[in-house]
Amino acid sequence: MEKIVSLCKRRGFIYPSSEIYGGINGFWDYGPLGAELKRNVKELWWRSVVLQRDDVVGLEATIIMHPQIWKASGHVDTFADLMVECPITKKRFRVDQIEPQNGLIYHYSGAAGESLVIIKPRINEPFSVLLTEGKNPESARKIAKQYYEQRGLMNPVLADERIERAVKTNRYNPENGALLSEPRPFNLMFKTFVGASEPAEEAYLRPETAQAIFAQFKNVLETSRQKVPFGIAQIGKAFR
Repeated sequence: MEKIVSLCKRRGFIYPSSEIYGGINGFWDYGPLGAELKRNVKELWWRSVVLQRDDVVGLEATIIMHPQIWKASGHVDTFADLMVECPITKKRFRVDQIEPQNGLIYHYSGAAGESLVIIKPRINEPFSVLLTEGKNPESARKIAKQYYEQRGLMNPVLADERIERAVKTNRYNPENGALLSEPRPFNLMFKTFVGASEPAEEAYLRPETAQAIFAQFKNVLETSRQKVPFGIAQIGKAFR
């Protein structure tokens, strides 16, 4: 995947969004070739699905809809995935998408940091790192030190290293081996507010395009001179 992304960037198809400020995970901008490719695909799809058929009509709805629509559809209460978070990179992973891993787990009971006073600051909080077999143990120590540094220790000295063999575990970050947080549900909808001043009304960016089709079905049926069954097509952004 990294090779494909790198190729697309070099050829001008996509760029990481806000890259000059470090980027934002999961957001991409279309480059010159990417914008043209996207436009061609949209036009081809619209022509074949809508214009060349008599039983399909088009719709273009707003990206923000009344919050009661999402409440009634169940999105507000149930549109969530169990996710875990890396304490170092803050990157989140869906629990069901983490591949089981084998290797050696390096456990640490805590760490002590440097200080100008006699009593050194210490964090008695366990942490562990998973390495695939054959990797240098210093890689695990480096990740563990980053963890304790983020908690305020300067030049941490790791305590009580213990090694354990792991088979088919999904509790560790597949990218750096850091122990992930406990799974918890994350709502997948983007919340926003409608109104120029407080109190503004809470709203959501649509997580799917189909819901507007359901909400506008009566209006489309009455104005399009179609008879059931017929199709309603829409092209647009969904946010999740």
